[in-house]
Amino acid sequence: MKIENPAAFSFILQDEIYLLDQDKIKPGRNLVPTPIIETEKDHFKYLGGYRKKLLLIVYYPAMEFMAPDHLEALGKVLTRLNFGVDDIAILNIANQPNAMFSDIMDFFKPQKLLLLGEKALPGGIESLTLNAPKQFNNCGTLLSFSFDEMMDNQEYKKAFWEEIKKL
Repeated sequence: MKIENPAAFSFILQDEIYLLDQDKIKPGRNLVPTPIIETEKDHFKYLGGYRKKLLLIVYYPAMEFMAPDHLEALGKVLTRLNFGVDDIAILNIANQPNAMFSDIMDFFKPQKLLLLGEKALPGGIESLTLNAPKQFNNCGTLLSFSFDEMMDNQEYKKAFWEEIKKL
């Protein structure tokens, strides 16, 4: 006899000695079986080697990571800071719509975090002030302009440069 719901044992076999403790009907326990859903540990697809633990979170809904011209501009900034693509990780949050800040931090464990644009903010993050560095659990964090905003605005570029040097 195959019984799919362990709670059914108590109706077929009146004695509780046949039930495991976790299968006994307890007050307030739902008798309807609930499906068991196994999930894998969060995995994030990112660009870069991530050797120096600098995480960049961006928002590009039509791209896998970043627009090519923005990636080129970022490369120039990184070179001036003695970083390369192998030293960073670029996470496009547009491709991870349910990603929570705590999950991202647990997965990457960054030493430095750069969020490019308001749309790049993951769910569950504390409020950040634009271009004002902040510490989160020994991680220097900076919310700055997106490259869309910076590409044609010299003031935004200058503000970004001044703050990223401090990160």
